[in-house]
Amino acid sequence: MVTPERRTRGDVVAVAVLVVAVITAATVLWRFSDARATVSEPAVGEAPALVPPTALPPSLAEVWSAPSGATPIPLVAGSTVVTADGREVVGRDPLTGELRWRYARDIDLCTATSAWGQALTVWSKNPRFCSEVTSIGGDSGKRVNQRNGDAERGTRVLSDGTHVTAIGERYLESWRSDLVRTTQYGKVPAPVNPGKQPRTGCSYASIAVGVNQIGLIERCPPDDATPDGDRLTVLKANPKEAEQPEPVYSIPLGIQAVQVIAVSANRAVLLLDNPTRLAVYDEHGSQVGDHPVDAPLPGDGPTPSVAQTTASPNAVYWFTGTSTIALDPNDFHPLWTVPGTLGPGVIFAGRLLVPAPGELVVLDAQTGERLGATPVDRGGYDGPVELAAAGPVVLEQRGARLVALR
Repeated sequence: MVTPERRTRGDVVAVAVLVVAVITAATVLWRFSDARATVSEPAVGEAPALVPPTALPPSLAEVWSAPSGATPIPLVAGSTVVTADGREVVGRDPLTGELRWRYARDIDLCTATSAWGQALTVWSKNPRFCSEVTSIGGDSGKRVNQRNGDAERGTRVLSDGTHVTAIGERYLESWRSDLVRTTQYGKVPAPVNPGKQPRTGCSYASIAVGVNQIGLIERCPPDDATPDGDRLTVLKANPKEAEQPEPVYSIPLGIQAVQVIAVSANRAVLLLDNPTRLAVYDEHGSQVGDHPVDAPLPGDGPTPSVAQTTASPNAVYWFTGTSTIALDPNDFHPLWTVPGTLGPGVIFAGRLLVPAPGELVVLDAQTGERLGATPVDRGGYDGPVELAAAGPVVLEQRGARLVALR
């Protein structure tokens, strides 16, 4: 006969201590976990598909507006308009502005963009980096993917349609749609394999992206490779190894460049000074074009600077700060100019709408011919305006506020 083992007072105390420790650890983990610090309110039901407009309305008026200080441009993800401000991101009905979903954190929201039908949000827990990246279904409001990154404070995320690139003054990194990092370049915060980066002491004056291309103006300390002036570098967004950048080319310019305006598969166009002109480079880094333009130099702003552009099959539309210039999509030579504008414009019902003081100018997207104008009351706001379209709704990003017109 087996005698049951007696439990001593010490055994009971040990078990009690263990239980308390487990409960305490679980409580601490919950208290400081991302889940507890996140408010996720997905959409209820499906968002109706947006019907593209077939004609311009006779007039446009404000139907709703919302604060959106973390979006440099209007964001459309699926059939949803996304606003981002403070510590929350909201998916809205384009027609009414009503909330479809909400995602909020107890940490700072650095910036947001849209890509792959999703809202891509970047958050920060410390004063140096924007290290937490979350993608949210544009129509569902459900979290899709998450990753930790090393984007610098003040970052902006640029989309080329296939990859997104988080830019900074001394470092950039790109991700694909599942948020796997595809490349990193510059001063890597914690390199796993040192010595992979060709230049770590440079700052970036300006950055632009094209399909699988990243173009940047590097401002480096003088050396044998860059004796005086800036350097133009074009990188692949998806090299064979994320830690090993693959430059398409990198050339010293011999002068201080102003801004990268646009990048394509075989061209890059820069704004240069003295005289003010557009310099075009081919896929080998050889200059193949030089076009005088009447454009002011960008004033003080975030570094690196990002040119205000939109694109259609007919042209790349570039806002210089005082006018909109259409560039040929193949070789980037200027096609036509509309002076006195506030932004690059957007294609709407087959026409190009360009913001101007007190109105939206209607242009032929290919020739730039003025076809008409629609008055718009911006309530005294006279700064730059970025446009987007969501079905029959025209969206205007006016500083830290998004306004919907219909």
